[in-house]
Amino acid sequence: MRHLISLAAAAVVAALVMPVFASDMTVKGEVVDVACSLAKKEAGKGASHAACAMVCAKKGQPVGILTADAIYTVTGDYAASNNAKLLDFVAKNVIVTGEVTEKDGQKMINVKSIKLAN
Repeated sequence: MRHLISLAAAAVVAALVMPVFASDMTVKGEVVDVACSLAKKEAGKGASHAACAMVCAKKGQPVGILTADAIYTVTGDYAASNNAKLLDFVAKNVIVTGEVTEKDGQKMINVKSIKLAN
């Protein structure tokens, strides 16, 4: 009986720790430095902010995809090695496909593919 209770407790803890949902999704938006985009709003995106965003991305600061309604923080392989796979896309509009999760109101995307938007 104790073993069953322990298993049930472990399942509850795992459910609380895991993201709210996970599904593959395609999003279109600009590759931004998350902190600047949130703090500076309009001034934290676009060509005028590209140099600053590049410096932050190269330092390994969180990078995200800014869409019309959210910022999806990039996780996984594309965020590794100080965002090395994202540097060519900083401050550009892209189409990204990947696994989207959300935890504590923060959306994240584990990028599987990325390409420049038309």
